[in-house]
Amino acid sequence: MRDPEPSPSLAERRLTTRETAELLGVKPETVYAYVSRGQLSSHRVPGGRGSTFDTAEVTALARRNKRESAGSQHTGGELSVRTRVTLIEADRYYFRGIDATELALRHSYEEVAEWLWTGRMEPGVEFRAPAASVAVARRAVDALPEHTGPTDRLRVAAIAAAAADPLRFDLSEDAVLGTARTLIPTLVAALPPARRGHRDTGPLARRLWARLTGRDADAASLRVLDTALALLVDHDLAASTLAVRVAASARAHAYAAVSAGLGVLEGPLHGAAGGLAHRMLLDVLDQGDAAPVIAEALRSGRRVPGLGHRLYTGEDPRARVLFSLLEEVPDATPALAAARDIVATAARHTPLHANVDLALAVFTASSGMPATASETIFAVARTAGWIAHALEEYQERPLRMRPSGHYVGPRPPQPLP
Repeated sequence: MRDPEPSPSLAERRLTTRETAELLGVKPETVYAYVSRGQLSSHRVPGGRGSTFDTAEVTALARRNKRESAGSQHTGGELSVRTRVTLIEADRYYFRGIDATELALRHSYEEVAEWLWTGRMEPGVEFRAPAASVAVARRAVDALPEHTGPTDRLRVAAIAAAAADPLRFDLSEDAVLGTARTLIPTLVAALPPARRGHRDTGPLARRLWARLTGRDADAASLRVLDTALALLVDHDLAASTLAVRVAASARAHAYAAVSAGLGVLEGPLHGAAGGLAHRMLLDVLDQGDAAPVIAEALRSGRRVPGLGHRLYTGEDPRARVLFSLLEEVPDATPALAAARDIVATAARHTPLHANVDLALAVFTASSGMPATASETIFAVARTAGWIAHALEEYQERPLRMRPSGHYVGPRPPQPLP
């Protein structure tokens, strides 16, 4: 396909916003996003309301976008997508160029989310949900069967909140950010509290704690939870994040994009890993020895949960931070010892380091939380990252994530069955 070229008549004059959008293959509001990022310059029409754009500049941007889109295809057998959100490199990871573990240790989950979305730090920011949105989401979640899992509850809450928001189809950056700042606390508030009489006050981590355990929250445990949320905000292009970007590429609104991520997260190979590690940890604590538990897992052909990560050759930096903080939680001492026993015992079979799932299992098991708690923590945390990726994708060419199928079935024509 040839590079986009303006017609001779267009090349002789400046382009309108509509013509610029058509040449770039984007919506008119995206044209002004290019202007705000310094990728295009515009001039107001004297006496008019619109702006005009230099034809050569727009054509050059269209060519550049085409080259970048080509870089979002299959490279070396894997899908590669350009992003400015997260970099994973040499057993460390970074949010917009800043060490993610340092951010998580020094800033709250809400502050890290704002950094991920805007590249600005907003000290002391707290996300609050509108009462009307919470009421609709709670009614929807309360109607679910008692055995419903946390990801199902969160997905239903997201859908209910979307139905209550008539402006959800506004995909401008300010509108999506407004949605993000209210959707996350709405998801938390929609979950049933672990005990009666709880009041939804304080930072998001405190409000989430009351949904995960009936125990009182101490400062050290709340810090672990808040840091875990911040560490889990994003982690490059995980399966759920890719689903979110595909949805955003089709211009699904933010609620629908988050719902797509929650759907993938529920898969046993993604969001359920922390629950498996939690149950294994309880078995080790019950038997007092990791060896028989790991032996049974290996004999059954199962992998040992909580160990190893395909993106890290060494220790998962998220696990390292959480284990360090858990040392300050007195109730976590037995579970920490069991986790060390698991790592040491498994090392006789294969030298794998603990990952964040095992660290979360130590936290959830020692805090009196159910095995599904890590899935809830992961989903709430990652919602902020999904929004960050959706914001990026809304600025890209629509429907660019549309791979071609490689048909391997019988060649036509075939007889009717």
